[in-house]
Amino acid sequence: MKSKLKGAVSRAAAAAVLFSLIPIFSFCVACSGIQGTYADVSHSVILELKSGGKATFTAMGDSASCTYATSGKKLTLNCGGDAGTNVFTIMDDGSLAGPPGTFIPTLLKQK
Repeated sequence: MKSKLKGAVSRAAAAAVLFSLIPIFSFCVACSGIQGTYADVSHSVILELKSGGKATFTAMGDSASCTYATSGKKLTLNCGGDAGTNVFTIMDDGSLAGPPGTFIPTLLKQK
């Protein structure tokens, strides 16, 4: 009986560790899949998402170093200073819809 209980506890512990790692792997996959360069149709707004949660946001020739994180269908871009934090919506086609109430248009992933 003690052996069966010990085996069940070991399996439960292994399952708990596995399930605790799923969000970490999901975050890493989401970040790597979203990496790349995004721009509006006129290329006046460009967002470059790099590894490690780093980004460069360029609007009308002015660039800012930023950080980003994803959660579900949201990408949060933090550029600090006046630019502050902006939340983009990750659309089903892979584009990034600009935050409501801002000048930022939808950004399309560049090839």
